[in-house]
Amino acid sequence: MFRNHTKTIKIGDRVIGGGNPVLIQSMCNTKTEDINATVNQIHRLEQAGCDIIRVAVPTMEAARALSCIRKEIHIPLVADIHFDYRLAIASIENGADKIRINPGNIGDREKVKAVVDKAREYDIPIRVGVNSGSLEKSLLEKYGGVTAEGIVESALDKVRLIEDMGYDNLVISIKSSDVMMCVKAHELIASRTGYPLHVGITESGTLSSGNIKSSVGLGIILYQGIGDTIRVSLTGDPVEEIKSAKLILRTLGLRSGGIEVVSCPTCGRTRIDLIGLANQVETMVSEFDDLDVKVAVMGCVVNGPGEAREADIGIAGGVGEGLLIKKGEIIRKVPEAELLPVLRSELESMRS
Repeated sequence: MFRNHTKTIKIGDRVIGGGNPVLIQSMCNTKTEDINATVNQIHRLEQAGCDIIRVAVPTMEAARALSCIRKEIHIPLVADIHFDYRLAIASIENGADKIRINPGNIGDREKVKAVVDKAREYDIPIRVGVNSGSLEKSLLEKYGGVTAEGIVESALDKVRLIEDMGYDNLVISIKSSDVMMCVKAHELIASRTGYPLHVGITESGTLSSGNIKSSVGLGIILYQGIGDTIRVSLTGDPVEEIKSAKLILRTLGLRSGGIEVVSCPTCGRTRIDLIGLANQVETMVSEFDDLDVKVAVMGCVVNGPGEAREADIGIAGGVGEGLLIKKGEIIRKVPEAELLPVLRSELESMRS
């Protein structure tokens, strides 16, 4: 297990590495220059459980907007810069809690040093990010294409460049859309560096394919004790990234709190709209992030109580009515229309 051996890095008022809990990140898909839209989206992400938020900084206007955005949010703000070193410097001066760069894209050594010097002045970490799509030609030739070994070598070369400038307040990110290549790269780099790792499967896809690829990749990596902060990259509302990340961490036992919903797959015995009910329950329980319970949603009263035995509380549908179940025991029968309100009432009572 590697997680306890990574360097502790402070990002705003949050800490990663050194055995601290794995933190969840996301990235806004608003234009950073649109301060109101960006702040509103960050507030939604905060409510969903996002720990650290990143925004794109493609223009000087976006860099300047960070100062206003930073004042309106409650989680650390990371600036993502791809090419212009001046944008990285401006982002730091305008309140970014961390910057994400690929030194290879920033330019010559003096430009990289200017960014590092500014980060040192403000004492903020630099996330050194390398994607499989940005590997240097020399490494592509050396390894015969994009490989896990090439990704790791590229990242560690960038890290050494910054270390040679006397700075080690660093986080490393190596990403690939190839799940198993990404897994191998993380296994390699975890044995070769003590810096905390930002883990994710890049360009993973839509909610469906992206969730599957991210769950497989992150699951394998995190289960080995590798990774200090994660992002589930999805093509969609970034709030969905937070929901997925929380479930991945909870499933692996790396985070407690929040409600886990389990539901049966339906069958010919089902006499209610179980799919609709399960979705309603999943949406409703997001309001109860302070509880650490398992909720079961079952489609029939025949097997429902038994199947819900491992859940703290559950509901099972029948014909026009359903059952409220606790730890596999039937508590009472209620009309179908009251199943959701009754479940909500029970969860509210668990808070007191």
